[in-house]
Amino acid sequence: MSLTDLKRKKPQQKKKSVSVDDFIEDANNYALGKQTIVGENSQMQQSTQTFLNGLDKKSVKMYRHATFTLTERSIAQLDKLSKSSNVPKSKLLRILIDDFYHLSKTDQQKRLK
Repeated sequence: MSLTDLKRKKPQQKKKSVSVDDFIEDANNYALGKQTIVGENSQMQQSTQTFLNGLDKKSVKMYRHATFTLTERSIAQLDKLSKSSNVPKSKLLRILIDDFYHLSKTDQQKRLK
């Protein structure tokens, strides 16, 4: 046994077999803007729904603790945001990180200056 055998591995998702009728019905739902039931679109909607839930710990199973340094000002701002919105600080940080990640490269560069 080597050390690579001890690595954590993501659980593989089981793919459902889909009938042709279900696939067509799902495509119609997608075209009408309704929620899809099967296929990759439902996986995309599930991940979108996870984000809309505010990246909630209960909806996503894999979390890791991280250590980083913040200025006193950042800590105070984060504390005020958390108290005013009734959202935990870690959840706010996950949302802010995700928002920054989805900015264009030029917008990211502007924010970093």
